[in-house]
Amino acid sequence: MTANFDQLIDRRNTRSYKWDQSEQLFGSNDILPLWVADMDFPSPPAVQEVLKKRAEIGAYGYAIRTNEYTDSIVNWFKRRHGWEIQPTWIGDVPSVVTSLSLSVELFSEPGSQVVLQSPVYYPFYDVIQSNDRQVAKNPLIQRNGRYEMDYDHLESLFQGGAKLLLLCSPHNPGGRVWEREELQRLGELCIRYGVTVVSDEIHCDLTFPGHVHTPFASLSPEIADITITTLSVTKTFNLPGLHTSFIVISNPVLKARMDKRIHTLSLHMASHFAQDAVVAAYNESEEWLRDMFAYVEGNLAYALDYLGEHLPQAQPMKPDGTYLLWVDCRAFGLDKNGIKDLMFKQAKVAFSEGSVFGSEGEGWLRINLACPRFVLEKALNQFCTAANAIKSV
Repeated sequence: MTANFDQLIDRRNTRSYKWDQSEQLFGSNDILPLWVADMDFPSPPAVQEVLKKRAEIGAYGYAIRTNEYTDSIVNWFKRRHGWEIQPTWIGDVPSVVTSLSLSVELFSEPGSQVVLQSPVYYPFYDVIQSNDRQVAKNPLIQRNGRYEMDYDHLESLFQGGAKLLLLCSPHNPGGRVWEREELQRLGELCIRYGVTVVSDEIHCDLTFPGHVHTPFASLSPEIADITITTLSVTKTFNLPGLHTSFIVISNPVLKARMDKRIHTLSLHMASHFAQDAVVAAYNESEEWLRDMFAYVEGNLAYALDYLGEHLPQAQPMKPDGTYLLWVDCRAFGLDKNGIKDLMFKQAKVAFSEGSVFGSEGEGWLRINLACPRFVLEKALNQFCTAANAIKSV
């Protein structure tokens, strides 16, 4: 059984976060949504089959985890990323954002600064502020058409007392796959100043040819000792609705604190469905992943060509990985409300408006490329037509 990535599953009226909120969020039901980061592709056949079998049991009682589940994770990261994980380092959490929030709560002090590298995935701000910490921005530098880290500014934040860094690797929304040397330099700074790193690596399997993801904790035992890695199958295999993720922590002191908090909140119970889906994804769906991301690469090429021809004022940042395209629309001269009006009212499309990723993202848009080609074509056509109409007025 092979997947058809040109197929659009009709998810309207299925309680879809992406497809059933257009009127509430954007003011109209006839909006084409390419915003939230889930795919409009069928999930892997092996995952679909195992979920059907679990549903057919008919009784949905408490479940346990098995060694098969842990082994699938260990083997995947060894095979795909050359990272040797011990089973005892793994712990389950309902979502990556849950892990980020727990880490901020456990490994920083109330009122203290927590560093993020903006613009960045917007829940990074939420988990800092909702835990009564202060956001300390280390803005990324745009150089040669991509983002780079500002190490001097980062060091000044560490010198000022910040002891926790939220790292987005690969980077969302910019699509950077950080190089080993960049991460090594970051790790050395964190060790020097006693900084703990929470590394969100949920997009780690989604890299384009020529780019290799390096797990931050794999750089050295010393860097692993200060690192909490948050991971999930959900972005890789389009399973976000299953609410499954895991952490990898080799430092036994950090791991024990996290485990205690997870148990205190009773977040540790196994799902009836999720663990089987993880096993089927990691053990049986690598070919699906290869084919899916080749399709996304084609979508990326199409989007870059289309924007270059039909809306050259928009400047995409070509990603190293992820299925997200970050587009600079500041040349339009619109503020965030003007950008929203252009998208929702005139173009009838929903991309992610950039300021939600931080003030550095104002004037930018994030486009989800994980959809059938005809959907992307329609969305880009509508957006470019509307944007060009504004220019001509």
